[in-house]
Amino acid sequence: LLIGSIRKDYRNYLKVRFFTGMRSGEIHGLKWKYVDFERNLILVREAFVGGEDEYTKNDSSQRDIPMNQVVKAAMLEQQKATGQMTYVFCNRAGEPIDTNNFTKRVWYPLLRHLKLDLRRPYQTRHTAATLWLAAGESPAWVATVLGHASQEMLWRRYARFLPNLTRQD
Repeated sequence: LLIGSIRKDYRNYLKVRFFTGMRSGEIHGLKWKYVDFERNLILVREAFVGGEDEYTKNDSSQRDIPMNQVVKAAMLEQQKATGQMTYVFCNRAGEPIDTNNFTKRVWYPLLRHLKLDLRRPYQTRHTAATLWLAAGESPAWVATVLGHASQEMLWRRYARFLPNLTRQD
């Protein structure tokens, strides 16, 4: 519903957010040089925080995220719009998307329009994790793709979404 209803110029951005689990700073700092179409990977190497490119949150946040078909198609489509720029998702001046501006001028109005509870765009990260776990992906793999240093955070936040593999209850 969200992807189908958002402004067209943000549709690819939202697809990548929902299906990669990238943090806001990571997706805003994503540069084309970190998109590997040959190996179908997004290489998380930097984040855009406080108006500057920075090292990621921590060492475990440096990771390679596999592009599924939806993400790859969105990235190829986005390449037509911003492929000549440095940043994948940027404004007309080539600067990264501003988190505050996106949240207040695009995200919250979209949620209100759809009569959905307000939540931060960061929650798209939780959607990605939940979808992977519900699909039966290994929790170790999910934790790695999300950039967690260990599985502990994953278990605390997402254990309730793991399928009951024993079918005993």
